[in-house]
Amino acid sequence: MAAPAMNVFFALLTVVADVIVLASVATWIWSRSSPRGKAALERLRLWATDGGLLLGWSIALVATLGSLYYSEIANFTPCKLCWYQRIAMYPQAIVLGIAALRNDHHIRRYVLPIVSIGAAISIYHYLLERFPSLESAGSCDPTAPCTTVWVWEFHFVSIPFMALSGFAAIAVLLMLSPTQNDQRREG
Repeated sequence: MAAPAMNVFFALLTVVADVIVLASVATWIWSRSSPRGKAALERLRLWATDGGLLLGWSIALVATLGSLYYSEIANFTPCKLCWYQRIAMYPQAIVLGIAALRNDHHIRRYVLPIVSIGAAISIYHYLLERFPSLESAGSCDPTAPCTTVWVWEFHFVSIPFMALSGFAAIAVLLMLSPTQNDQRREG
């Protein structure tokens, strides 16, 4: 499949991930002020308990395969920040896959710090794309500058934004999953 079609496909997946994140955050805010909001949050947490790890693994796997598509098939040269984002995302495809198979919701204490670092790198990278003047001299390789925009869909989705959306969706799904205290109360 040609890169323009894949760009739209990955951008659409990015928007879906963003909708999940925004809906989850809105529900959490609503739960702070309304009994109906608390009930909605509990339904969301039950859904995340049943399928959140599998969805998180799916997001990490698609992000991993998508980045490999861009560098190996579309021949987009990854910059230094792209590599750092990959370093944070690639292990998630393995760790979350194992956690989903084992139904291990305790994995979040190991995954969330790495996801947070990846998200921070993605934010910085996205800002560099939008505002190239933020890049300090020599911080990126001149042959693969961090300011190069390989993908620009819907007037806001680029590769770093795709990565950020993936990290954010994984973080939200893990935050919705039950904690050790929640499981003790149920048992």
